[in-house]
Amino acid sequence: MEAGHVCKCREELDAQLDQELARHGGNKNALIELLYWVQENYGYVPIEAQLKIAESLDVPLTTISGIITFYHFFSLKPKGKYEISLCRGTACYVRGATDVLDRFQKELGIKPHDTTDDNLISLEVVRCLGACGLAPVITVNKEPRPRMKADMVPGIVKEIKGWG
Repeated sequence: MEAGHVCKCREELDAQLDQELARHGGNKNALIELLYWVQENYGYVPIEAQLKIAESLDVPLTTISGIITFYHFFSLKPKGKYEISLCRGTACYVRGATDVLDRFQKELGIKPHDTTDDNLISLEVVRCLGACGLAPVITVNKEPRPRMKADMVPGIVKEIKGWG
């Protein structure tokens, strides 16, 4: 149940990013696509990649930073081996997602969109997971866990730590 991040050495990824940038030939319309490529391959969007993209597309670094911080898919920090996503859509919210989130924060010692110091677990909050009838819902590396309650959180954290 490991995260789907591709493991490659940094030099190889940097060379592939250079190829992606060359393939797009400075086309500013490719910005999101390039950021997506970086997120998928590096596991986050490091500042070095942001600088390369900004230079190649001739866009301000602040524009890139704004996109990364606006869309929850992108991360400025490497994601953990296990990614917990908690739905905060209306049905999940009404049925107690806030209590579940509070308990995850307490158990993990992190806030949403952060990763534990050991890089084992990331905690994300998403707008909707599309499983309203099973609310509140979380996913662990995209595997759904329906009808969550705050008192279930310690068991899930213990289970994940056992995998790590």
